[in-house]
Amino acid sequence: MTSTTPASTGHDAVDPDTIGGIPDAPSSSRAGQLAARASGGKDSAPVRMLAPFTGLPITTLPQATDADARTAFDQARAAQRAWAARPASERQEVLIRLHDLVLERQDEVLDLVQVEAGKARMDAFDEVSGTALVAAYYGKHSAKLLAPKKRAGVIPVLTKVGEVRHPKGVVAIISPWNYPLALTAMDVLPALAAGNAVVQKPDNQTALSALWLHELAEEAGLPAGVWQIILGRGSEIGPALLEESDYLCFTGSTPTGKQLASQVAPRLTGYSLELGGKNPMIVLPDADIAKAAAGAVTACFSSAGQLCVSVERIYVHESVREEFTRAFVAKTAALKLGAALDYSAGMGSLTSASQLDTVSAHVEDARAAGATVLTGGRARPDLGPLFYEPTVLADVTPDAKLFAEETFGPVVSIYGYTDVTDAIERANDTRYGLNASVWSRNGRAGWEVAARLKAGTVNVNEGFAATFGSVDLPMGGMKESGVGRRNGADGLLKYTESQSIAVQRGLRLRPGKGVPPKLWVKGMTASMKALRRLPGR
Repeated sequence: MTSTTPASTGHDAVDPDTIGGIPDAPSSSRAGQLAARASGGKDSAPVRMLAPFTGLPITTLPQATDADARTAFDQARAAQRAWAARPASERQEVLIRLHDLVLERQDEVLDLVQVEAGKARMDAFDEVSGTALVAAYYGKHSAKLLAPKKRAGVIPVLTKVGEVRHPKGVVAIISPWNYPLALTAMDVLPALAAGNAVVQKPDNQTALSALWLHELAEEAGLPAGVWQIILGRGSEIGPALLEESDYLCFTGSTPTGKQLASQVAPRLTGYSLELGGKNPMIVLPDADIAKAAAGAVTACFSSAGQLCVSVERIYVHESVREEFTRAFVAKTAALKLGAALDYSAGMGSLTSASQLDTVSAHVEDARAAGATVLTGGRARPDLGPLFYEPTVLADVTPDAKLFAEETFGPVVSIYGYTDVTDAIERANDTRYGLNASVWSRNGRAGWEVAARLKAGTVNVNEGFAATFGSVDLPMGGMKESGVGRRNGADGLLKYTESQSIAVQRGLRLRPGKGVPPKLWVKGMTASMKALRRLPGR
């Protein structure tokens, strides 16, 4: 997904020692070194990527052909055999070393994420922390999670059974542009820990961040060829990803996810999909309003609202609605926008011209349908080509597109309610079910409301970071927000095939020679009645 070209600044003005014409950005030669790590690109026209902050060039990326993609799968499949043969404990060690490298060299990738995605630096740090947490989690726990498990056999002592796990083989991962580092880590690292090879297609717009992590993984000891990164157009390399892979992992829009699922289905290979969301936040009447308002700013405007778990709807009890709205609007209006490669800005820019178009169109459509703009509501080309103010709306009606459609930008609507059950029903009245947020001074009350929400993750007194950062928890969507989970045991075991093995000793599970079937059935019936009373059966 590419951003707009600049209207008035010529490309000749780009400083050759910076990326995208941004002062203090890493050198363009470094960008070229990372781009060279991608597979393929000999027979397809390269693509020039532009920096959202300035609209100026970042680098030129090679684009793989169908043949390049299939070659990458061949190489990955060859490398996977030796990788899978290593003990899981050795694979863990690579992730622990990667964890340390990410934290030690975080300034490099903070700059890259800001330059590629247009994020504020604190939002870029969320990606660093998420990556480190995932590497540490699977670096500590994957061997235990993958270890053979004893199970209860049909006949105690005589039937010895166990479950073993085998890697799928080669996993195809299609990564989005909005969280290029963290979502690469969350999907790629457990696949590798499980003994798979990976062929990843990151979005061109933010490919450098994935390539940076790939470089560090090989420095940490990952064998060459086990993780392949290919860049290219979906129309060109998509068929190879679907036809050559043993499992597909996709993060992106719901329509694309449905299309991919229908294409994978005939091959009977597994897949996981994290898709769209229209995430609600419920402010209960006993909530700490100052904390809820501050939390809502982070929940709604992190990464300029370009994250799947971002809040786009806020339901506030009428008894505190005016107080909350006043505090939230004030904090939103005070949010500083900027493009500096430091922590001075609270929000960065959108990432692409298409995102800016969608956000602008949604806000103008809501205005036309009678919505009130409480703050924001306009683009800021004076700051950069893709900046848009954080926007809070009231009086949004079902006639407005953004009432039910995902905006994926810095726009949120506030609604009042008087009955908590009504608020829960309205929060659930969506085809999506990815993330939700509940605010209350009473943790038990917040938990009870959370459990009634139809969303894969729900945060109490937080927007999204509590579940996002708790890597032991599964993360994913209900309804049209996806299939499968990342993180936790689920995020590792989905990349494996479960195999059950039983060793039978002594008593056969059919009548022996000379034993009448009726007598054998009678004895087995009595045995099953007795077994049912045993603990753990």
